[in-house]
Amino acid sequence: MIQGHGGNVAALAEELGCRPEEIVDMSSNINPLGSVPGLIDHLREHLGRIRVLPEVDGKGAIRAIAALLGVDEQRVLAGGGTTQFIYTACAALASRRALIVGPTYADYTDGCRVHGVEPDFFLAGPETGFAPDVERLAARLSAYDTVFLCNPNNPTGQLIDPAALVQLCRHHPQVRFVIDESYLPFVPAEQARSLSNCLLDNVVVLWSVSKIFGMPGLRAGFLVANGPLIDRFRRYMQPWSVNTLAQEAVCFLGRNQEAVEAFIERTRAYLSEEGTLFRQRLHGGRLHVYPSTTSYFLLRLPEDHTAAGICRALAERRFLIRNCANFHGLDERYIRIALKDAATNRAVAEHLLAAIGAGQAGRP
Repeated sequence: MIQGHGGNVAALAEELGCRPEEIVDMSSNINPLGSVPGLIDHLREHLGRIRVLPEVDGKGAIRAIAALLGVDEQRVLAGGGTTQFIYTACAALASRRALIVGPTYADYTDGCRVHGVEPDFFLAGPETGFAPDVERLAARLSAYDTVFLCNPNNPTGQLIDPAALVQLCRHHPQVRFVIDESYLPFVPAEQARSLSNCLLDNVVVLWSVSKIFGMPGLRAGFLVANGPLIDRFRRYMQPWSVNTLAQEAVCFLGRNQEAVEAFIERTRAYLSEEGTLFRQRLHGGRLHVYPSTTSYFLLRLPEDHTAAGICRALAERRFLIRNCANFHGLDERYIRIALKDAATNRAVAEHLLAAIGAGQAGRP
């Protein structure tokens, strides 16, 4: 299991000798606006349900997510986070040759290796802003039976045009595509077209409530696929995979679709405004900030700095950011920062510029 995930606030607090509450976590890609209004109060009122077993198959939560996504509930499975499906994918799909489009989330690699599959990589580079070349990717696919692809991608924030992705999947029916859309709700509405309704028999879509709805601790994720593929995954499902409070939270979302849609739109508007300001504050310095369609930015440091050093400098200011050196295809010059509230975004930009010797941040 990879140990280099973001969000390890407790470990940093112990290292610094401070309380976890003193750490500002900008390493974990969670919605900066928090949770859907009313969700936390609802869970508080239903804490007593932890004395009751959850639905064995999460059927109520499945029904709620199917309604939110506009898909047939028979095409949906519920799990303890999308991680559950990532780590069963190679077994369920009987994968032998896997290709991972990166640089990307390391659990796809670990999920392959636990089943004895050593994946290959199709890596985009800084010369294209880490945007994958779909035509070049298509030329590689004849040698593989499974492709893992995060869209939009973590940590680069790059989005492959969904229409192009549908064409790629349609033209390669012999390949199973595992498409992780955990960050798609952050994408501007005109670009945020999910493949969950493409109805192709070789496409598996992963969908998370952790990131957009600010509830990673509850561990709930969903898989959407057509009959033949979903039956393969169903054989690997464990009973009671989704806990009672997680199911309660998802059902609350399903019962409050208008509030959910309004919350997502507010999130997108906030990220558009704050993302622009964040890039402006760092513009003209010695950092390179890559464009992003999500709540986080990938940054390249100048040659005389390392991610470990910058992470340490910001940690001393009680900011936790993501060292990206352990992403295959990146190195010690890359960091990722997730947006938070406006004051925090301004402060981290100022401290970051100071740490690399670029003076104080501007004030757009």
